Amino acid sequence: MAFNWLKKGLSKTRKLLSTDISELFAGNRKIDDELLEELEELLITSDIGVQTTMDLIQSISKKSSEISDADQLKKVLKEKILALLSAEKPVPQKIMTTPHVIMVIGVNGVGKTTTIGKLAAKAVASGEKVIIAAADTFRAAAIEQLVIWAQRAGVEIVKHKEMSDPAAVAYDGVEAAIARGADIVLVDTAGRIHTKKNLMEELKKIKRAISKKLPEAPHEILLVLDATTGQNALSQAKLFKDALDVTGIALAKLDGTAKGGIVVSICSMLEIPLKYIGVGEKIEDLQKFDSVQFVDALF
Repeated sequence: MAFNWLKKGLSKTRKLLSTDISELFAGNRKIDDELLEELEELLITSDIGVQTTMDLIQSISKKSSEISDADQLKKVLKEKILALLSAEKPVPQKIMTTPHVIMVIGVNGVGKTTTIGKLAAKAVASGEKVIIAAADTFRAAAIEQLVIWAQRAGVEIVKHKEMSDPAAVAYDGVEAAIARGADIVLVDTAGRIHTKKNLMEELKKIKRAISKKLPEAPHEILLVLDATTGQNALSQAKLFKDALDVTGIALAKLDGTAKGGIVVSICSMLEIPLKYIGVGEKIEDLQKFDSVQFVDALF
């Protein structure tokens, strides 16, 4: 089931990388500079990114004598892409303290609220008690959306009035989780601030407030990115990474985009593990990232 779901979500990228690569060899063409240039264009269009594309083209160029058709080319590409994705450093498993606090960050509109709702539902399904802290107090809509997701997932939510101090909401969320014996706290945060305040400073303040209540927390800082924004997602990741100690990425909205190559970019350019990918609206459409399954679905 999970694999079919992934294949469907990556169908546009797969057409680009599969059908279009097959067409490159139409009329018994051999690998030459012209073909490599066309392949480079295909890879960049799928948002694999310029630097990563150049590296892939270089590898293919070295092996060109062994490649005589589209299937052989796809095989080499598949191996190289898998090597890039698997080069990710395994994250040392921290000892789970209770509650386990996950601070969720990302710009507005990337699917942050939806991701929090799906993570909450997944945790509940595996028998854990979850509390959501609605610390994006700059947007009334964000709080309303979270309330709906919390009801849907059957979890408690800690919220204050709109425009109240986000750090105070985060602090109260952790406090409530300790008092009620919750296993997980998911803290939503702002993705843009409409006042003169600096977003990154505001996020650092939330992080400090959480640590004040629970010294080792937040245990995870999960950055949500939108796959449809392609390379722009990469620059966002760099900004957040410079300001905060991002521990993982959740890539939302992979469905219906031809930019699935952004996954390769993220894994090869950033030293942050890709933890989740989302390819649809339903709760089960958020899955743990599996590089082997991803590359199989890509080709």
